Amino acid sequence: MYPQVNAVQKVDFAFIFIFSIAIIILIGITITIVLFLIKYNKNKNPEPADIKGNLIAETLWTVIPTIIVIGMFFAGWNSFVALRTVPKNAIEIGVEAKMWSWKFTYPNGKTDKELYVPINKPVKLNITSKDVIHSFYVPAYRIKIDAVPGLVTYAWFNPDKLGDFDILCAEYCGVRHAYMISKVHVVTVEEYMAYLEKKEDVAKVNDLPTLLDKYGCSDCHSLDGSVIAGPPLNNLMGKKRIVIENGAEKEIMVDENYLRESILNPAAKIVKDFENIMPSYKDEISDEDLQLLIELLLGKKEINLKKIGEKLAEDEGCTSCHSTDGSILAAPSFKNLYNKKHIVIKNGKKVEIVADENYLYNSIKKPEEEIVEGFDPIMPPYDYLTDEQIKSLIEYIKSLQ
Repeated sequence: MYPQVNAVQKVDFAFIFIFSIAIIILIGITITIVLFLIKYNKNKNPEPADIKGNLIAETLWTVIPTIIVIGMFFAGWNSFVALRTVPKNAIEIGVEAKMWSWKFTYPNGKTDKELYVPINKPVKLNITSKDVIHSFYVPAYRIKIDAVPGLVTYAWFNPDKLGDFDILCAEYCGVRHAYMISKVHVVTVEEYMAYLEKKEDVAKVNDLPTLLDKYGCSDCHSLDGSVIAGPPLNNLMGKKRIVIENGAEKEIMVDENYLRESILNPAAKIVKDFENIMPSYKDEISDEDLQLLIELLLGKKEINLKKIGEKLAEDEGCTSCHSTDGSILAAPSFKNLYNKKHIVIKNGKKVEIVADENYLYNSIKKPEEEIVEGFDPIMPPYDYLTDEQIKSLIEYIKSLQ
């Protein structure tokens, strides 16, 4: 057993101890009030008594609360010491928070957006933030500690059970605070070593979504025209923007120089109506990836609409009703859907249709007009999606033939 390996149990004990004492006191006070109401009501005691003092009572209500408070203190202190005493042989993993994602850096330099740890090996997390204060929160291991810009805090835990556990941010950090989630994957030692040795996937030339995900750009920027926390990144070639430079508004043309400056020194020109929250990627992005990213954004290399559509389908919850493997959930599967014949209910009549691009477009915009026979009309209209977003969804569905 590692020193203080039972940190979770000690935290739970402190909570249960304090909560139990509070319940006992609540019940005791409630019973006492009821008894006093009965015993000392006005009908039984028409003349109020003048109690001068009671040494035993005064001693008890001084000594007993003191003992309770001391007990609570030591229960809390014991759990605090357990949480702050890191075993010497702990694996150290860096944790960097930024709006709105986590980045984990392993001992061999590998990075990931999710945390992988070996079972029954103590893990120390060195936590910091790149922009504002966040809070690293893992309920399963009773970890909740602030990630502060310019400061490295730490936490540790012993992953004693295989499985996946939630990572959340417990400090409100901006408009997409609720999306700042990740996972702790507790795996076997063999799986952990294989994970460390596995080479990172390199973004393909035509794969802009993967490249954006690699550097966390998609947390703030969309490729479908929707506004998140930063300006959309679609159709940038030849686009004009109003930016704030040195406190003054200025119109610029989006070109390679502007994009390069926006990535390496984003505070130089802030797009109007957006906040100055983007960190510099000067020391993070390689020259090769920077050039590739710029060329993809400017349309000099083909963008993979299928990838964009796949992410959009997940973000909009499409795959909760439409499977991608042919199985039937609450709606027809996306697999082999394109160009397939269906019987639909239209204006109360059965009609045979072919699921071509026009049908898919209308089904996304106005799903209530043509209901596939055998399914309930439960799909809401997605009339707020842009034509470009719908085009990417259709490309994704077509790719599942």
